[in-house]
Amino acid sequence: MGRILAIDYGLKRTGIAVTDPLHIIASGLTTVETGTLMDFLARYCLTESVEMFVVGLPLHPDGNPAQIAPQVDAFVEKLKKQFPDTPVTRQDERYTSNDAKKIILQSGIKKQKRRDKALVDKVAAAIILEQYMLDNHW
Repeated sequence: MGRILAIDYGLKRTGIAVTDPLHIIASGLTTVETGTLMDFLARYCLTESVEMFVVGLPLHPDGNPAQIAPQVDAFVEKLKKQFPDTPVTRQDERYTSNDAKKIILQSGIKKQKRRDKALVDKVAAAIILEQYMLDNHW
């Protein structure tokens, strides 16, 4: 079994989360500069079996696409071209950044570390992945 890899795409930074090979646990993996994202994914997929990509679907609370949606759509198309044998699915990412900030605050991490936006992106990716797993009964 391969891992499921979730992507919280951002214009500057992108959060990455993965499951374990048995799809039991979703964990934040890293945050990468968006300009190096495709290279990172290519390297990662050389060392780990990835069964599926889950990309956050940026929506406003009313369900309309967020301003970043066209860039995310373009990224999804690039992802499908670079990894044609790996399915790509979308997962609603509304409120994941706010939820990530709450989780980080509750974890007791010091204030300086809580300001690290890369940490928020990584945790948000893990939340996207957890929600996907819950919604799809993994």
